[in-house]
Amino acid sequence: MDPHTMHMFAAMMAIFPIFFLVFVVLFTIPYWFIFKKAGFSPWLSLLMLIPLLNIVMLYVLAFSEWRVVPVGQPAYIPPRV
Repeated sequence: MDPHTMHMFAAMMAIFPIFFLVFVVLFTIPYWFIFKKAGFSPWLSLLMLIPLLNIVMLYVLAFSEWRVVPVGQPAYIPPRV
């Protein structure tokens, strides 16, 4: 291998972890807020990085009952008798 190729390979190996961390952060932050707004622990967003488990978590999130009241709507107050 020539020295030019070795230098390019070394530069790629130095930059790859930075790109990987940026990808993880950009991928995890939206799910962090979605899980938090749905009433789940935001730490569940880290499970979205695991292949196949992320599909299961999307179904859990989609079909579970969200324990929050949408903004602008008052909480349910039972009628007085």
